[in-house]
Amino acid sequence: MRIVFTITLLFVISGVATGQSPKPEPPSGANHDGASPAPADHTQPSSPAKRSVADILAEAHQKLEHGEAQEAITMLEQLTATNGEPAKGVQHELGIAYYRTGKLLSAERAFARAIEEDPNDMESVQMRGLSLYRLGRPAEAIPFLERVRQWTPNANADANYVLGLCYLNSQRLDDARQAFANQFAVPPTSGSAYLLLSKMLMQANLPEAAADASKKALDLTPKLPLAHFMLGEVYLFKSDPERALKEFEQEREINPANFAVYDRLGDVYTRSGQYQQAQEALTKAISLDTSSTGPFIQMGKVLLRRNDPQTSLLYLQHAEKMDPGNYITHTLLGQAYRNLGREEEAKKEIDAASEIHAASQLKLQPEQ
Repeated sequence: MRIVFTITLLFVISGVATGQSPKPEPPSGANHDGASPAPADHTQPSSPAKRSVADILAEAHQKLEHGEAQEAITMLEQLTATNGEPAKGVQHELGIAYYRTGKLLSAERAFARAIEEDPNDMESVQMRGLSLYRLGRPAEAIPFLERVRQWTPNANADANYVLGLCYLNSQRLDDARQAFANQFAVPPTSGSAYLLLSKMLMQANLPEAAADASKKALDLTPKLPLAHFMLGEVYLFKSDPERALKEFEQEREINPANFAVYDRLGDVYTRSGQYQQAQEALTKAISLDTSSTGPFIQMGKVLLRRNDPQTSLLYLQHAEKMDPGNYITHTLLGQAYRNLGREEEAKKEIDAASEIHAASQLKLQPEQ
């Protein structure tokens, strides 16, 4: 906390402005009239009451609630430095403030002290688990997040989600399925629970395990929507378009109004060189959802392959308006303009694609 000392100096010099000599000071012990002063009252004025720890803690909490985390940290750190053993709750508030400002190591230590002070401080237990997970220590986070689930099984979806991710990292897939089922409020042994697990496994780049979970989901619920879609995604990820095509076609039979199925079918047909089928599938995807750029971009690519750059341009220009920051769109636009002989516009799009792609690569670098 920055402390500002204000010093006021009063100089009383009589007669300087008019050139007169200064008036002599009266003798010690006399007032300016020459008379002896009344006896001095040596009673000191009473100092304001010292602020209590509870008051400071309450003010710091208010600062946290209003987004002033760094100011709260300053107050709380000073409180711990000047009061030895701080009052109960200070470490809890410090942990929250550290966490919100990204100081995860400090947050984890503060939450550990808060739990020592009060083992039933549920929020500190949960936040210590979340801090450990974000520090890349998921195995250490599990016991704390499990305690939260034991206390309040359905109270916090974030804790269940992170607990599920920790289980995935530890290859405890059954426990992960239980955690995700709790998060989404579905029976843990249902086909839906296995489908959720499959989705999370794909996001964790574990396609083989994701395929097994999707198959289990279909065993339990043969007509479960999105289960075949998920299997198709797995096979597409593994560059197996033939098996992916079979799964997407089965998904279409179960879920014919899902635009994403036709988008994926368009992708599979394009990879297989079946451009007419790809165009038909993408037309259906766009008919069902005009708000997604994917089918428009894919359609532009298909039309370029079919030597129709003029029509391709219409779809790609629409996609560019929806998402100007997609470098693939600009790359395809450059190809379309070049095929139409519009070299200046083609160069502009290719340059834009290079700049966007380079910027996105830089964002992926770890923070220093």
